Parts: sequence; structure tokens; C-alpha cells
Amino acid sequence: MSTGTHEYADDPRNANILISVNGDLVPRDKAVVSVFDSGFILGDGVWEGLRVVDGRIAFLDDHLDRLYVGAKALDFDIGLTKAEMAARLFDCLDANGMDGDGVHIRLMVTRGVKATPYQDPRVTIGAATVIIIPEYKNPSDGVTANGVRLYTVAQRRTAPDMQDQKLNSHSKLNCILACIQATKAGADEALMLDPDGCVATCNSTHFFIVKNGEVWTSDGVYCLGGITRGNVIRVCREAGIPVYEKRFTLFDVYGADEAFVTGTFAGLAPVVEVDGRTIGERTDADDATGPVTRQLRALYKDLARREARGR
Repeated sequence: MSTGTHEYADDPRNANILISVNGDLVPRDKAVVSVFDSGFILGDGVWEGLRVVDGRIAFLDDHLDRLYVGAKALDFDIGLTKAEMAARLFDCLDANGMDGDGVHIRLMVTRGVKATPYQDPRVTIGAATVIIIPEYKNPSDGVTANGVRLYTVAQRRTAPDMQDQKLNSHSKLNCILACIQATKAGADEALMLDPDGCVATCNSTHFFIVKNGEVWTSDGVYCLGGITRGNVIRVCREAGIPVYEKRFTLFDVYGADEAFVTGTFAGLAPVVEVDGRTIGERTDADDATGPVTRQLRALYKDLARREARGR
């Protein structure tokens, strides 16, 4: 399936997975929520994507922290402690026999069911809705081999006083519109700017460039507090690679030696083109990854394996 940075190969095992719906494990075709659910009606909820490594979940505590802070910002109670949520995640993995690699989880929590279709939280009845979808899903080899092509879109990332981009909410309309524009332009993903025209992030991943041995990413004001993003910055510092969170423009991007995007699903993926400009020089016909990006990918994979957590 061609889905840009989230391109993956279909796995027939996913037809028979069990999905956790408010703690009940049900077959995929029976996993449903009410049409009165806040997430369906309004996109009122928060979510996390998690990666399974050797049957453990990479950076689980970081993901749960972000989930619970998001729910607090939206002013609703998830109804489970973090320990209880972690247990529910592992119960779902165990029920599916997912004790190795190659599993991606989508954890979704909404405000819950409403008495009537209306935005006011006070018409919510009952507890939050908690959904866990584990799938056998690996990034396609084509992403590494061919690299990612980006297109700078008109859709901007909003300032914190509009809708704070650090909130990982179900409402992703600005990112969806950006994705549509990039796809229509023939690219894999959208590069999005901040209100002042500086580079912010991509529609579903975070963006980095490499210039003269230095790694640059945005100042973080206009993007999600990415778990992978933060850990790439961390491994740069631990390895002595100069890394900067700073404002920069498309002029800097077009002249970069390398570029890559980061995300929980694919880790680090090389960027080969931005707005029709080739980024860097390709030296391997089977791998579009530049030398600094390749080094960081290996460091990140090692960190994810070391810090994956079990029950």
C-alpha cells in the first residue's frame, strides 16, 4: 500500500486480530463505537502510536505522559491510571500473541458518549472511550530505498493561542488538508511552515536537515512534542553530534546535505526531494539514506530496544 512515510505491506494476520474496546477484546469486524461518541462526532480525544520491540513497548512512559497531559488539556478524565493503561495494552498484546517485533499500536481515548450530537462537554454521559488496535505492521523497504519526497503546502501550523500543536488530538484536519495538497502535487508528505514562514514540521512526521555535520530541526513551538524527535535529539547529544532546535527557512532546506523525517512507525526515513529540489547526493542504489542519517537511525534503534518496557 502506497501511503508515503507510512507505507507498509499488508499482513494477512491483521484480519484476525483482537481489538480492545473499553477493556473488552473483540474481533476486528466487531470492534465498534457509538455514533454518539465524542471522537466520531467532533474529533474530541487524544491518541498515541506505539511501537513494539521484542514484545515490549518502546518509550512507553513517554507516550503515556503525553497522552495524559493531552487529556488534561482537553479537561477530561481517562478513567485509568497509567499503570492500568499499560496493563491493558499488554493484555491486548498477549491476547494476540504479539510477543516479538513488527507490531504497531494505535491507542485512542475520547471524551466518551454524548447524550446528543453537540460540542459542549457537559452533554457527555458515562466514561471515556478507550480503544487499543495492535497490528502487524512494518515500514516498507521502499521508504528507505527510494526516500521521501516533500512538498511545501499553503496550510500553516497554528500558533499556541489558536490551537496548540503540542496537543495530539483526534482532530487533525489541518494535517489532513496539508496531506491532500502534497499528494495532489505528487509528493509523499507535506512540509508545513509556521505563521512566519519558517519550517515547522510535516503533516505526520517531524523534519530534520543536516548541514556541514550539524543536525537542525525546528524550535518546536509549532509542532507536536514528538517522542521520536526528542530521542533523535538525545542520541545526537550522546554521540557528540551537534544538534540545534532553531528557526530556519526553505533556503536552508534546499541547500541541506541531508534531510530526514522521524516518527514512531518508521523511525528515521530519508528525504530525497523537497519542492522538486534534490537533497544531498545519493551514493547507494539500494538505500537513499545519507551517512549522518544512517548513523542516527542505528543509534535510535539501539536506544528504542534498550528502553522498551514490558509489564
